[in-house]
Amino acid sequence: MAQQDCVFCRSPGGEVIWQDDFCRVVLVDDENYIGFCRVILNKHVKEMTDLSTEARARLMDVTFIIERVLREVFQPEKINLASLGNKTPHIHWHVIPRFKTDIHFPETIWSEVQRASNPAKIESLKELLITKIAKEITKN
Repeated sequence: MAQQDCVFCRSPGGEVIWQDDFCRVVLVDDENYIGFCRVILNKHVKEMTDLSTEARARLMDVTFIIERVLREVFQPEKINLASLGNKTPHIHWHVIPRFKTDIHFPETIWSEVQRASNPAKIESLKELLITKIAKEITKN
């Protein structure tokens, strides 16, 4: 059941790069965090424990595939996985490649800025990411 006041029920939540009936993977438009993805459940559910064991496993399988592909494509220092939902109580996972040179490292991306921005938009990596995600999710 969709909630009219929920941003993830009203909109995709980013550029959809893969989806099925269960969930979608979106690329977040953030010039400081190239490769920042969200895995969003397509049904309005607030907490992971409201899902069946099978649904939780399926959502985490997709999340881990995205982590693996981001590691392969971007070779980051670290991957951050986060599921907060305080502002948007709709199950979604942030999968964020982190680099020592990003504006917040080593803090969270929601923390105080640590250094000046130096965005490096690399469209070829974006296309590679989209292709690899579709391939990896399809084979699982």
